[in-house]
Amino acid sequence: MAAQQLEDKLTCSICLELYKEPVTLLCGHNFCGACIRDWWGLCEKVCPECREPFPDGAELRRNVALSGVVEELRATPGPGPDPSHGARCPRHGQPLELFCRTEGLCVCCVCTVRECRLHERVLLDAERRAREAQLRATLEVTQQQAAQAQRQLQELQQRSSQIQNSACTLTSVISGKFSCLLQALEMRRVRALRDINVAKTQALEQAQQEKQRLQGHLEAVSFCDRRIRHLLEHLDDWTFLQESQQLVPPGPLGPLTLPQWDEDQQLGGLKESLSQLCALLLEEGAHSGVPTEAADLGSVDYRNLTFDPVSANRHLYLSQQDQRVKHLLKPRGPDGPGSFELWQVQCAQSFQAGQHYWEVRASSHSVTLGVAYSELTRRRQGPHTDNIGRGPSSWGLCIQEDCTQAWHDGKAQRLPVVSGRLLGVDLNLASGCLTFYSLEPKTQPLHTFHAIFTRPLYPIFWLLEGRTLTLCHQPEATLPPGLQEEASGLSGGRQGTSATPVARCHHSHGPQNRPSCSPGDLRPQL
Repeated sequence: MAAQQLEDKLTCSICLELYKEPVTLLCGHNFCGACIRDWWGLCEKVCPECREPFPDGAELRRNVALSGVVEELRATPGPGPDPSHGARCPRHGQPLELFCRTEGLCVCCVCTVRECRLHERVLLDAERRAREAQLRATLEVTQQQAAQAQRQLQELQQRSSQIQNSACTLTSVISGKFSCLLQALEMRRVRALRDINVAKTQALEQAQQEKQRLQGHLEAVSFCDRRIRHLLEHLDDWTFLQESQQLVPPGPLGPLTLPQWDEDQQLGGLKESLSQLCALLLEEGAHSGVPTEAADLGSVDYRNLTFDPVSANRHLYLSQQDQRVKHLLKPRGPDGPGSFELWQVQCAQSFQAGQHYWEVRASSHSVTLGVAYSELTRRRQGPHTDNIGRGPSSWGLCIQEDCTQAWHDGKAQRLPVVSGRLLGVDLNLASGCLTFYSLEPKTQPLHTFHAIFTRPLYPIFWLLEGRTLTLCHQPEATLPPGLQEEASGLSGGRQGTSATPVARCHHSHGPQNRPSCSPGDLRPQL
């Protein structure tokens, strides 16, 4: 007992251990030399016990006699200090016997009548029992979360494996089926595979993020579990309460977010764009790719088209209410913001669904007719004077004096020479077919493009200097509902700007008998 009391007298009130190189302040209180210097580094330069200021010019001197007594005590064998009574209040030097719930600190009896006089206080063992119950409840929750995270990880791994297998299967099926289609479908096949890979990558990235979240939660739970177990084994009440108060249990795990993967959604775009061709792509069978020789044009929907003056090159002159275009050497003026730098013009109408047919009369050879997406560039690129069929966004038929060529994606297919000047174009968006016909002296198909048209298509034309193109109209021809509204808006917007009569052909163009439409055959209609 005497040794214990002596040790209490030789304990530093800052570190609560035996003095190490003790120093004595002017007020008479003793501290470890390192402890008091560290204390003054964080607080003002006063005595931690009596708050007496320490002069700035004064130096700390080692208490040699006190150092000798401490060394003698250290060398004396005997039982170590009782951990239950070793902790002392840093403010009053008294044993820590109570726990202040208001401040969350272990306090002494002096604190209860001073600083913590009106606070909620309990005995240390009572607070420990309450904390132990809380920690055991937290431990149970973390164990349940760990088991739940393990199950979710397993479910996530199974889902990721299913996505991998499904993506591989879809890629294989789509690749195999696209190989049966014409080379024109290659671009769509690559796009479909790319979309699947992007969707797969996004789904697997989402799965990886969810996996990392679960693994991180598992690590936090495991760390908290180890901390709790360590605290439960700790004998020192003061240390237990201090460290348990700093313990922050992990938050709730939260529900598992499975990555989104829908095979029907991946194929939905294909089914919508392919329409009738989707059976050739996704079901058994192959597409022959050979156009019908005897084309039945009797069931086609004839379209009366007009040229778009905004898109016309400055050397192209429109007349007859934008049904005729002629290429002259003298320009009309500078290029407009939406006009082609090339000798080209497109129609004001576009088509995104259904079947459409129109006819064009050319004054001579050296003309090109086709269809294109709206993103076809207006600027001149390279040595060519046209860009119809030079890229993936347009398809064209080029009629020269000595040959005819079908162009798409920069590749040309040589065709027989076309003798007549009346040409027909049949666009079937449902089946993905674009067919060009020669109508003189008899109707015969020239070439058929097979493609998956994903955006609105505009009829487009190129003509050499001195050439003229005329869009043939039929009085009984009608536009689809959507295009009728567009045409009404265009005609309404142009009222008062042109009084030129509309030239219409007086021939009755049957499906198998399409006579030539010469300029004399065009009669004015107001």
